[in-house]
Amino acid sequence: MDDRDPGAASGAATGTPLGRNTGGRRWAERRERAAEERRVTLALREAILPEPGATIDLPGARIAVRYVPAGRASSLGGDWYDAAPLPGGRVFLAVGDVSGHGLPAIAEMAQLRHALLGLSMTGACPGRLLAWLNTLVLTRLDDTTATAVCGLFDPETRLFTWAQAGHPAPILVRRGGARQLGAPRGVVLGATPSLPYGVADVRLDPGDLLLMFTDGLVERRSRDIGAGVSLVMEAAVATGLGAAGADLDAGLDGLLEAIGGPNPEDDTCLLAVAVTGEGPPHP
Repeated sequence: MDDRDPGAASGAATGTPLGRNTGGRRWAERRERAAEERRVTLALREAILPEPGATIDLPGARIAVRYVPAGRASSLGGDWYDAAPLPGGRVFLAVGDVSGHGLPAIAEMAQLRHALLGLSMTGACPGRLLAWLNTLVLTRLDDTTATAVCGLFDPETRLFTWAQAGHPAPILVRRGGARQLGAPRGVVLGATPSLPYGVADVRLDPGDLLLMFTDGLVERRSRDIGAGVSLVMEAAVATGLGAAGADLDAGLDGLLEAIGGPNPEDDTCLLAVAVTGEGPPHP
């Protein structure tokens, strides 16, 4: 009588160890689960965020957005953006990034994005908006931190008033040059309840271009954020981004290509605001 395991005998007969078959099936199942998680995550993002890639015409400005998700499902994060007209004629602009990755980060991103947009309808200054949002993070979202920059653009005066919470400051492209705006005081959302958020403003000219972005645009393992910001500013000038008559959508694609493409390890969100219309001259 043969006491050998029939399954083992079958495996031996085919020349393929059973452990290898089992390992292969498990690997395929993990890949399938990861792919499904990525599909669900991207679908949720598309349901939450405004449509990226299309130019938006708002009072006094044309706006284009590029959102590029991370290459791996495990790296998909909570980056977001917003651009919306407010009662009274001003335009609300914002980008932000919630810590963490995957579905939890995206769910928290949705809460913060919708909360900030709703708060903006009060007409409060950007510093007050971020203070309120910080209170929300501290009281409702345990162990969560986030960064954000938000501002109000007045098409009549072309004044852009803004605040930031631990986030890279916007880049201003003007007359063939580029510079990063000096950031007012502001700490990461969810860090502390005691520090206020400062406010800064800049009067924009027709033809100016404002770039608001998340750190996925400028940060890589091989370089720090400062070097990445410098690279973006050089590329914005070299590609003619913001030049009179330039295609804003094509310009953003050219910018991403010039800096080496999107970040494969983090989401990239880029919001470009091209200032149009007539108004008081820049002092």
